[in-house]
Amino acid sequence: MLYLTDLRNGTVFGMDSKPYLVVFSEHSKQGRGGAIMRTKIKDLITGAMLDRTFKGSDSFDEVEIERKKSQFLYSEGDDCYFMDNTTFDQFSLSRDVVGDKINYLKEGMDATIILFENKPISVDIATKVVLEIKYTEPGFKGNTQSTTLKPAMLETGTEIQVPLFITIGDKIVVDTRDGSYVERA
Repeated sequence: MLYLTDLRNGTVFGMDSKPYLVVFSEHSKQGRGGAIMRTKIKDLITGAMLDRTFKGSDSFDEVEIERKKSQFLYSEGDDCYFMDNTTFDQFSLSRDVVGDKINYLKEGMDATIILFENKPISVDIATKVVLEIKYTEPGFKGNTQSTTLKPAMLETGTEIQVPLFITIGDKIVVDTRDGSYVERA
């Protein structure tokens, strides 16, 4: 059993027989009332983000989730193929389970498969990944100081916005949470 004080960023808990991940939590105590916790939680099955406020008397179920270290092999059609790093077994997950993480996965990249009741519900990858620019319009001399962005195609086929000085073949660091350019690699 988990209580209000146990809800911190990164905590996984059960509510309404579903697993949730605490993304953000803020504890506040009101004058004469009890303590409350404002949270932003992620439904680990659907991926939906919810804003919830809990009272000090609320309790939650403990949830057992398993994390399996794997390596991304390739994607074909609606399936993404992975290899378990410990048993070397290959398995496939639907693009629905992988979600938008597929936009930043390249062959050979490590990923963590999150299992709930032996069923894959999500895929975690590194927050920042290094990817190569496959196509972008050429930059012009003197464009190194500007904050203007241009579209660029990554090696995974995803299009993101990059600064004007980035050229084809450059390796860049991409934030996988929002798909933004971070820096040159």
